[in-house]
Amino acid sequence: MVLSRGARWAAGVTAAVCMALLLGPSAPGGAAPLRFGAAGEVVPDRVATWNLCNPCGGIGHDFGRAKEIARYAPQVIGLQEACVRDVEQIRTYLEEVYGLVYRVEYGTVLRNWNRCGGPPWRPGGFGQAILSAAPMTDRVNVEYPDGGSEDRGYLAVTTLVGGRPVRVFNTHLAERRQGGVRAGQVEVLAAEVARHDRAIVLGDFNAVPYAPELGPMWALALDTDPGCRPATAGTGAGDVCTVTTDWNSKFDYVFLRGITPRTHRVRPSPYSDHHLLYSDLNRD
Repeated sequence: MVLSRGARWAAGVTAAVCMALLLGPSAPGGAAPLRFGAAGEVVPDRVATWNLCNPCGGIGHDFGRAKEIARYAPQVIGLQEACVRDVEQIRTYLEEVYGLVYRVEYGTVLRNWNRCGGPPWRPGGFGQAILSAAPMTDRVNVEYPDGGSEDRGYLAVTTLVGGRPVRVFNTHLAERRQGGVRAGQVEVLAAEVARHDRAIVLGDFNAVPYAPELGPMWALALDTDPGCRPATAGTGAGDVCTVTTDWNSKFDYVFLRGITPRTHRVRPSPYSDHHLLYSDLNRD
């Protein structure tokens, strides 16, 4: 039997209701729980970054991820380790369940059946994605010359945050034991960030704050975590940086250039080994 589009939508929402009941209404960290089907509004000066963890999928994961994003409703969020199909499902839940409408741009760096599924002749796209409540322009997707053990890159767009245009970057650097590769990637990224007076750089850098390869980024911008600054290894710099992973390291950053942060929050999630990191920005 072939269902009409309306019937398919109703079936999808019914499934989402059931999933919402299974996942429960509670919200971590004092955030107000969301009522199913409530019309949502984004926070216009809030930006976020989240490595979704792949492979960390399972039944209900995309709905759970949408629930986490809707709980904090950022104007812009950068996602890493993102499969195109998963992001499309997350966007559908955000709109149809929570009333949050996001545009999306993808920074696919590879097509991989093991990562993202799909038929062998059409494997899913894998890489970065940026969701924005405002339109995005001037999209650029760059693969780093050396990705390390897996292709890596950055995605950049121009959009509105706090009602003002800003260049937003989203990146995922080489794996943690590949500092030399990351150093080359940061040079490529920093050279582009330096061209903009106002920029937000989101991402999983796979490096702690005092890692030498992050030097060019620290020279251009500050992290939204007010107590977290670069320092020499062993000086305790990591002790004042809020950890962003399940293994108690800070790998995830919201770097700000020409913009200052107002608040900064890190929220663990059962749907990833990275925490969702968001920041509310001052309207400088």
